[in-house]
Amino acid sequence: MRLSVTTVDSLEAVPQGAWNALQDAGRSPFLEHAFLHGLERCDCVGARHGWQPRHLLVHDAGGRLVGAAPFYVKTHSYGELVFDWAWADAYARHGLDYYPKAVGTIPYTPVSGTRFLVHPRAERGAVRKALAEAAVALARQEGWSGVHFLFLRPDEARFLREAGWFLRQDLQYHWDNPGYRDWEDFLAVLKAKRRKEIRRERRRVEAQGLALRVVHGDEAGAMELDRVHALYAGLFERKFGYPTLSRAFFHHLATALGRRLVLFLAEQDRGIVAMALCLRDERVLYGRLWGVEGRHDCLHFELCYHQGIAYCIRHGLARFEPGAQGEHKIARGFLPATTWSAHWIADPRFAKALARWSAQEQAAVREHWHALMRSSPYREATAP
Repeated sequence: MRLSVTTVDSLEAVPQGAWNALQDAGRSPFLEHAFLHGLERCDCVGARHGWQPRHLLVHDAGGRLVGAAPFYVKTHSYGELVFDWAWADAYARHGLDYYPKAVGTIPYTPVSGTRFLVHPRAERGAVRKALAEAAVALARQEGWSGVHFLFLRPDEARFLREAGWFLRQDLQYHWDNPGYRDWEDFLAVLKAKRRKEIRRERRRVEAQGLALRVVHGDEAGAMELDRVHALYAGLFERKFGYPTLSRAFFHHLATALGRRLVLFLAEQDRGIVAMALCLRDERVLYGRLWGVEGRHDCLHFELCYHQGIAYCIRHGLARFEPGAQGEHKIARGFLPATTWSAHWIADPRFAKALARWSAQEQAAVREHWHALMRSSPYREATAP
């Protein structure tokens, strides 16, 4: 199969149908043309944000799009959630530039999934190889310090490791649904202490007179979406800095994704005081953003965890991935799950040192996983 690889600075240049026909692009909301192009159209990525699109496209001899990778040139490490600030510091101490670098990932989205999109009728191995080799060739040509594919599927991580890249391992906390009938069925498999704590948290929310609602994107009004964005932006400004996702992007998500956008809202005195924004596909609910105004006891646990679990049970979803980090999630039914990233570093000296460091990090992560599993909230015979 003769393949050619090109790059585009915007998905505006790629027909939506052709992109979504690639494997997984039409199933995962984060990989869809509507999501990725929406980030571009709504001024959430671009040169001024330090996320310059440079998407990789693979065409066959007949000009058909048979592969692609969401790809960005970065001038910082914000919004990636695979932390390499220490690497950048090491480069600086040696008088070298760590930025720009390139990442194959979904901006601001620590969700594992396909990073090498391949048409179902194309040869997967050949397309993956073309994409990986093109990423390295482009890095050498442009003088980038390295290329990083983040939150990979395990099979893609193995593919890149076999191609000479080194891997990093990290942990998230996921809730799995073996087929619970209802909320009480789920609580019944927890240890008594955890069951009581969760019930107490939910009673505290109820005692504050908060009304809880679930709203899907196709049900959300313009004023509700404006308020949801204001809560996200306000919390982000207070805690993290500049809120990169625009109000226009929230409206775009509601229109483009419809019922795959899920909002958990808390209201008091007829106004929305807190929200958790999630996306979903056919199997998984993904927790993405949280926003709140004022102080409300246990409301974060309710909107970001309990409501999501209850939603998955009602709708028969197999998993709830509430976002990166947070060992406190374990007490609420979530268990540690492994995530993978793969890295190619241009400077051979740094490549060797960072590969050695990453191997040590993997050993520490594995040990930490075992320690966390010993604090599982589930009764031994009932763990999913």
